[in-house]
Amino acid sequence: MSRLDHWFEQATRGLARRSGRRSFLARVGLGLVGGAALPVLPVARAANDPARASAPPEDIEGPEGDPQACEYWRYCAIDGLLCSCCGGTKTSCPPGTEMAPVTWVGTCRNPADGKDYIISYNDCCGKTVCGRCFCNRNEGERPAYHWYRNNDLNWCYGTESQVYNCSVAVVLGVAVEGQPEK
Repeated sequence: MSRLDHWFEQATRGLARRSGRRSFLARVGLGLVGGAALPVLPVARAANDPARASAPPEDIEGPEGDPQACEYWRYCAIDGLLCSCCGGTKTSCPPGTEMAPVTWVGTCRNPADGKDYIISYNDCCGKTVCGRCFCNRNEGERPAYHWYRNNDLNWCYGTESQVYNCSVAVVLGVAVEGQPEK
């Protein structure tokens, strides 16, 4: 028997002594479960969000409110710089930036019609920080037990650049209370 064959035989026997079928199956099972969990990550879902396709028109406004003021009704859960002060609008990013597909949401009351709306807050990424119109309103915020539910993060995941510029507030729809269980 050649030296190479002898070495491979010894290495294979040593590996068989150190590991068993159960540990191999456990690793395979872990890989399968972990692989199945990848599609539920926020970046994977954000690009195909059906709520954005059926978003209401952007004319949900009232006589009161200035999109460049922190007190504007859509900004009830925002934490960042307002894109409406940085060359964009309340719903669109400034030129040269890209809207992040990952988002946090809030529910804000429009004083014009008295309805609550679900607002998607997206970071615009790609240029240096705008530096104007900082706004941090966390109305109804609870302690952050899960980091991914907190607005204090840089949400520039899924974009070419992770450099934060500003944040927009897009209306996703009217918030409806759930039906009582029977």
